[in-house]
Amino acid sequence: MLDNIITTIDNWASINSDKLVYKYLEEKFTYGKLKYFSDSIADYLDFLNIRDKAPVIVYGGHKFEMLASFLGAVKSGHAYIPIDTHSPNSRISMIKEIANPGAIIATEQLPVEVNDIPVINPEKLSELSNKIVDYSLSHPVDGDDNFYIIFTSGTTGKPKGVQISHDNVVNYINWMISDAFKLPLNISATAQASFSFDVSGMGWITTLVKGGHLTALPREITNDFKKLFTMLPQLDVNTFISTPSFAEICLLEPSFNEKNMPNLNIFLFCGEELTISTTKKLFDRFPNAHIYNTYGPTEATVAVTAVEITKDLLKKGRLPIGYANPAVNIKIFDEKGNELGTGESGEIIITGKTVSKGYMNNPKKTKKAFFMIDGIPAYHTGDLGFIDSDGLVHYLGRMDFQIKLHGYRIELEEINHYLNNNKHIKQGVAVPKYDKDHKVAKLYAYVVPENNDFENELQLTTTIKKELKDSMMEYMIPNKFIYKDKLPLTTNGKVNIKSLIAEVNPE
Repeated sequence: MLDNIITTIDNWASINSDKLVYKYLEEKFTYGKLKYFSDSIADYLDFLNIRDKAPVIVYGGHKFEMLASFLGAVKSGHAYIPIDTHSPNSRISMIKEIANPGAIIATEQLPVEVNDIPVINPEKLSELSNKIVDYSLSHPVDGDDNFYIIFTSGTTGKPKGVQISHDNVVNYINWMISDAFKLPLNISATAQASFSFDVSGMGWITTLVKGGHLTALPREITNDFKKLFTMLPQLDVNTFISTPSFAEICLLEPSFNEKNMPNLNIFLFCGEELTISTTKKLFDRFPNAHIYNTYGPTEATVAVTAVEITKDLLKKGRLPIGYANPAVNIKIFDEKGNELGTGESGEIIITGKTVSKGYMNNPKKTKKAFFMIDGIPAYHTGDLGFIDSDGLVHYLGRMDFQIKLHGYRIELEEINHYLNNNKHIKQGVAVPKYDKDHKVAKLYAYVVPENNDFENELQLTTTIKKELKDSMMEYMIPNKFIYKDKLPLTTNGKVNIKSLIAEVNPE
């Protein structure tokens, strides 16, 4: 059992400084490089004398500088806030406004102007990467201090910053490296998820505390199927960490199989529902693989349940989401707050040592989602489920209008906020389109357009999508726009979203 993330990772540099830690395309980096680069960043953050425990935004993609910046920030006593390069400028500005960071580390050129706080730009990072300092861990992030803050979708158009402490991470990672998972000592894993997506923590933190190495699959590769399919059989990894949606993309390439990738025998899935269909395809390609289904919201530190999928479980219908991490307790409550028994369906409530302290600088949202049960932190997931007689937790869907699409958690109300603020839209709502496995496959937008001079609906849609890219994440933009003269209403005069969902998803 480990008790400190930072010293555990640093220790690998002491054991073997030349040990491989990260591969980014043709570049390779060692634990020694990671240690002295992160020490140099921590030393420079100390020199800047920013506010005590103020978070540090780290902006970038999949480059090695991201890992060094995360560790540099926490070594100097500051939580890191990852922001992906594909974030709209408005989102970057909103996160900065909400978080009030002490500094920004930009591993790529920052697309917004910042004058009120220090910005460590790529040129300065390059300078720091070659500087060796004798850094003392005298004030690192520890205990209940925030380790990272990840901003998720919010219903008002403003993202919510989930605060995850060092203790939260320790309790999560000790489970990940326990016998619950058959992770090898020499773990070599994929780094595909954006670092602003908490599934990335399942990869980088777990791998580094075990002294393994990561191979980056940056967006420039994953967005180009030709490059991705060329790279896949060449991957030197034994552990595949991603969402099921990304695995489905990989399965489009016939060479993605055990024959071409004999070392790959562990698949860890999180972020969205793993279906029987995807699992069967993987077993066909990798018959000796260990496939794990995990579940958990960002608010409870990446994942809280897990189960290895066996051939027997494939016969039982919808896959279970697993047994609970020993550091947490899963309960099922009805709408009146009464705890339900075995087999009874209700809201999944998570309690225990991986539950976040709440949303950063957002007491109203925190009070609504977080509470205490017998003095133990608890979180309302908004997910429906039940626990069977074997203690396996089963997921049945969302209670509200929050969805998962390709692993990303999306508030439909946030999309509606941006739709209704578009000058070409009089009224608009987002509606999920489900596939046969109960997963959200696409997003539709039902729109009542403003009067316009466009020649056809295609021109109108193209213009709206282009404008939405300036204010919202690309994965949130609806795939299809359906134009109506009016939208159906409930008896209370609100848009009847449930009827539109039924229209898009006829039985």
